[in-house]
Amino acid sequence: MTSSTGGYESVVKLPAPRGPLSETVVATLGGDPDGRLVPFTDAGPDPYGEDLTLALHLLYELHYRGFDGVHPAWEWDPELLKFRARAEIAFLAALRSDVDGGDDLTAALDELLVERVPGDGVSHHLRDNGTWDEMREYFAHRSVYHHKEADPHAWVIPRLRGRAKAALVAVEFDEFGGGRADRMHSRLYADLLEGAGMSPDYLHHLDDVPAPAIAIVNMMSLFGLHRSLRGALVGHFAAAEITTAPSAQRMAQALTRLDADPRCVEFFTEHIEADAVHEQIMRRDVIGSLLEQEPQLRADVVFGIQATELLEARLADHLLSSWRSGESSLRTRLR
Repeated sequence: MTSSTGGYESVVKLPAPRGPLSETVVATLGGDPDGRLVPFTDAGPDPYGEDLTLALHLLYELHYRGFDGVHPAWEWDPELLKFRARAEIAFLAALRSDVDGGDDLTAALDELLVERVPGDGVSHHLRDNGTWDEMREYFAHRSVYHHKEADPHAWVIPRLRGRAKAALVAVEFDEFGGGRADRMHSRLYADLLEGAGMSPDYLHHLDDVPAPAIAIVNMMSLFGLHRSLRGALVGHFAAAEITTAPSAQRMAQALTRLDADPRCVEFFTEHIEADAVHEQIMRRDVIGSLLEQEPQLRADVVFGIQATELLEARLADHLLSSWRSGESSLRTRLR
């Protein structure tokens, strides 16, 4: 595996498939662009399962950094896009079916600010009782997201206008380190991984991480790549920014208790203050301005918030149930 930029950007190899859909995608991407996929069949694949989730992630990754040995022409191959569309239909239908929906945006946003007492989430567990092994597993899960960080959100920028666009760009500017490569949040997460004795390479842990963590990133890519889902992407981004500061505080406390490398702590302390400010910008300037211009998107913003909470809850359930039963939450042992 070759790398550049101080070892933080790597050539990613295609992962092992997890079923017939992902096997088809892996086999196709490893071939010549003149080849063709077998048709996507309505075989009822689990929309949250390992196979469909990985297949979608591989197809979305063609729009990010791609894979070692995979021809760049695959990114816009018509047959591959048809295949992806069928998988997206299944995933999106499941998300819409599994949330409450509606257009009560105030209630959806206010619910994000509710702190349960006593808290029983992942950050509460790690703060109070988590082991270092569990913390490192959590880092592996989140690496699939934090290696991209704000990249999927950038796709919504040309689909906004006026104050909503300017405000979202201001938040993105912070996510990308305010113009400093060493302060980009994705780079800070690479530093965190290195501080934890783990590989900082891009998507190094993709084979280790099960579907619940990957599905969150798939949702971001789905919302970002479709103009019709711009409201959902804004809702997701708002949910992520609003809920980060309190959980980041607990994670910093957990890492201090575990006497972790300062680089691990720094990633979370960076988010405590920054995301508290971002919360206000997202609510007032991005969402507020967007809905002044396009009030018909209110239900989409609510959907983006609810879908984010749904998938985060699925990941939390997976992590906590694994740890409470004394099992690893990963598919393979950390490499």
